[in-house]
Amino acid sequence: MYKSLLRPIFFKFDPEEVHHFTFSLIKTTQKIPGVRSIIKSIYQVNDKRLEREVFGLKFKNPVGLAAGLDKDAKIYNELDAFGFGFIEIGTITPKPQEGNPKKRLFRLKEDSGIINRMGFNNGGIALAVQRLKQNKGVLIGGNIGKNKVTPNENAVDDYAICFDALYDYVDYFVVNVSSPNTPNLRALQDKEPLMELLGTLQTMNLKKPKAKPILLKIAPDLTDEQLLDIIDIINETKIAGVIATNTTISREGLKSENKVEVGGLSGKPLRQRSTEVIRFLSEKSNKSFPIIGVGGIHSAADALEKLDAGAALVQIYTGFIYEGPGLIKEINQAILNRK
Repeated sequence: MYKSLLRPIFFKFDPEEVHHFTFSLIKTTQKIPGVRSIIKSIYQVNDKRLEREVFGLKFKNPVGLAAGLDKDAKIYNELDAFGFGFIEIGTITPKPQEGNPKKRLFRLKEDSGIINRMGFNNGGIALAVQRLKQNKGVLIGGNIGKNKVTPNENAVDDYAICFDALYDYVDYFVVNVSSPNTPNLRALQDKEPLMELLGTLQTMNLKKPKAKPILLKIAPDLTDEQLLDIIDIINETKIAGVIATNTTISREGLKSENKVEVGGLSGKPLRQRSTEVIRFLSEKSNKSFPIIGVGGIHSAADALEKLDAGAALVQIYTGFIYEGPGLIKEINQAILNRK
């Protein structure tokens, strides 16, 4: 129904406007008595064999929603009905910011991809916390970043503010230094600044009543040498793991007219490189830390490929937009069929 009826209609309109419309639609319809139960009965796969324990957390299934869709923690409770095992909100910054000028979100229909240059548009940490207080039992990841106006030499302060504010309301943290849409942000992936940032957050973490998992989200555009540095940094700082990968700045092999747009590319064109990064990190680290695999998952086969490459969990975003919520069920059923 989604791909044959709803998607053709949605794809006739501006992607960002459709995003806000579908959020309102999901939130409004689930207020109607019985609708949420119907959605759950259609899409959820509840089976003990899907459960995973990763970095000390128990996931009801290994299929999550990647950061970027529910940036401001607006509808995570409603999205949970579609069968996700966990939902990652953000990227959140200390202060509200509008992000980059519109138009900043582009479909690449011929390539089943999306280019975005949103620029961490969000309502700020205080607003996100207020919404997360309404959590009805969803396992939440908090993806944190720095404000655009904050210089890199002060970036640690922004991440620390977000960490402290979100600590009581998320189950794990994701340090985002890999978005291509905030000027100079990716420079924080270099070994020295990254060691300082992760070391500071881990020190704060260990002073809390109970330390929470901290993960690092990395770009797919890193070289093998940089990926080896990432392994060293994780082993030295003892953070919980990695999310591989964020969007790419590569435009190799694209057919769509919108390929000329500046920003991060997600979707099918990212699948192969994301899997390569997962496999490299898993093999070179001797599986010494968990990896969440994300990038180009548009089918159950794509998700199984990530898991086989070494991912403990997977996340979808662009695949959710192109394939619809049935993708979550398809992946979970494929995992069960392997048992």
